[in-house]
Amino acid sequence: MSGPILGLHHVTAIARDPQQNVDFYTKALGLRLVKRTVNFDSPETYHLYFGDEQGRPGTIMTFFPWPMAARGSRGAGQAAVTSFSVPPGSLPAWQRRLRDLGVVVEQPYERFDEEVLTILDPDGLMLELVAHEDVAEQPGWPQGPVDETEAIRGFHSVTLWQQGYEATAELLTDGMGFRQTHSADNRFRFEVGDGGLGTLVDVLCVPDASYGRISAGTVHHVAWRAADDADQAAWRERLSGRGLNVTPVLDRNYFRSIYFREPGGVLFELATDPPGFTADEPVETLGTELKLPSWLEPRRQRIEGALPPLVVDSKG
Repeated sequence: MSGPILGLHHVTAIARDPQQNVDFYTKALGLRLVKRTVNFDSPETYHLYFGDEQGRPGTIMTFFPWPMAARGSRGAGQAAVTSFSVPPGSLPAWQRRLRDLGVVVEQPYERFDEEVLTILDPDGLMLELVAHEDVAEQPGWPQGPVDETEAIRGFHSVTLWQQGYEATAELLTDGMGFRQTHSADNRFRFEVGDGGLGTLVDVLCVPDASYGRISAGTVHHVAWRAADDADQAAWRERLSGRGLNVTPVLDRNYFRSIYFREPGGVLFELATDPPGFTADEPVETLGTELKLPSWLEPRRQRIEGALPPLVVDSKG
């Protein structure tokens, strides 16, 4: 018997310039670079992980920066919006901060009794800052560049854009243990686990939208949390029993993963919480060195020679 899905583990997107990506997520958004490694399936490019001070699951935004990648297009069949949680009353400060840094920022608005600020990252990836009360569960990063009273606390939700609705909703509720909590017009909200930070997914029905193209400025996949290997194995059996084409367990060094596509086409991952990002470096020095899995260590010199240098100065 599988334990419940615990919420979002990480969201992985595609960028182009790795330095620009680091500068935006550390300096503008105030996240910490908690791991610099490579795409294990394509080690000529970085895999960069940003999160809270300790790199907790539910705070991690990751990127494959491919400098030659074409610009993707946002559309149906994608996790089109990634939303972060911030404290109530902090959006005016965020709006000023981001506009001063030249970030594309829309006017705040209210949705489901929460304040929402929509922004675009340098590659056009759509992000939201959502101000709500649940942020009291988790502190900000005291050493980060954003005041601790306003800092991002982790994920709020992801929004799936779908031409239809029922098949995705049925998998979320009957297949993955989510429950519907809100709806308004063409937006349907689902919650999993005990609720709180990073446990929400919205399904936005966009019947006239064309299908999006995954490349720079779009989300590659959404990862949900499994407590451990046993829970993940039980979930794999349960999901494959529904006719989903689920991968074998893949070792990602900081977690183990299975992947499958939900009916609307979004790539989902179910990742284990352990072993975590402190498996190969302590909290104090997270993200400061290029870390490679054991099977890529013999190629370290060649890999390092192919990667561009990165300068990380979150206080800048």
